[in-house]
Amino acid sequence: MSRYVIDKKKLEENIEIIKKKAGVPVIGVVKGNGYGFGIREFTEILRDNGIKTFAVTEVDDIPLLKEILTDEDILVMRSTCIEAEAESIAKNHCIATIGSLKAALIMDNVSQRLGVKTKCYLKIDTGLGRYGFMPNQVDDAIRCYDFENLEFTGAYTHFSSAFTNTELTKAQLALFQDTMAQIQKAGKNVGILHASNSPALLNVEGVNLDCVRIGSAFTGRVITKNKSPLNRLGSLEAEVIEVKTVPKGYSVGYNGLYKTKRETKIAIVPIGHYDGFGLSKEKEIADFHSVLSQLKKFLKQQQMYVRINGRMYSVIGEIGLSHTAVDITDSDVKVGDTASVDISPLMVNPRIPRIYR
Repeated sequence: MSRYVIDKKKLEENIEIIKKKAGVPVIGVVKGNGYGFGIREFTEILRDNGIKTFAVTEVDDIPLLKEILTDEDILVMRSTCIEAEAESIAKNHCIATIGSLKAALIMDNVSQRLGVKTKCYLKIDTGLGRYGFMPNQVDDAIRCYDFENLEFTGAYTHFSSAFTNTELTKAQLALFQDTMAQIQKAGKNVGILHASNSPALLNVEGVNLDCVRIGSAFTGRVITKNKSPLNRLGSLEAEVIEVKTVPKGYSVGYNGLYKTKRETKIAIVPIGHYDGFGLSKEKEIADFHSVLSQLKKFLKQQQMYVRINGRMYSVIGEIGLSHTAVDITDSDVKVGDTASVDISPLMVNPRIPRIYR
């Protein structure tokens, strides 16, 4: 059976590296099934290593987090105008994101009906183009602080290009700070301010503010300009289930795109597209001919590998839904040996068990 394996000790090392680098409190972002690390296990490890605030984007994640967390805060990073979502946020005493007057009105009405005062963070859109008040809507943002059933305890923005563009990131920060200064001038208490995500923390100096929101950096899989001190974590594993030898000129995989150039010993590994192996955004195309064209290009330009017994072996033929063929000629690889592939946890099927070692 395939499984996604994470080294717990190295994850804890990453947490400490990030906390030291940040120098301010860290909000643990566990959206996307804990960035593919399994939201329950990932959250528990972050909690046990001193993280006090957590963030998700999906309202459906709230019940699970409430099972795991007791005194820790939960920030829902979506400004929603859906009443049912607002109700879930309010009744579970989460921190709501407010990015429009309509969202504020709906959250206020729901909170009044439930008899609660909902903590909120104001969201400012400084260039990402998703949730949030644009800086020219500052008057509308100021009005949100007057809703009786909402308690604003902070505000944030989200950088769009901290992977590659330091100047734009700092310009977004300046725009955010200017907007918040206008709100303060209007006599409102803006509370905790944050902007940095994982790429900003690792690539741009001086943008951390009162806290940082970190998700992908914990996995060690974030683009950095310089060599990262973080451990790159996660590998997809399964046992070799079959070994066979085929003659020279033998077709391997769908569409006959690969033919052996010699007598070839093959290992069959039960990992494929269903598990997330070999997938890329470029290949998610509906038209079959486009898929085939992309596949040929993919096979020509990028050789994929599987590690078995500490050695890298080439994938041959098209990766299937559930199986991959590997050229193990001149090796002693046998059935039962563990095969592993380096793959982003976000690409791994959520049904695949996450194993911490």
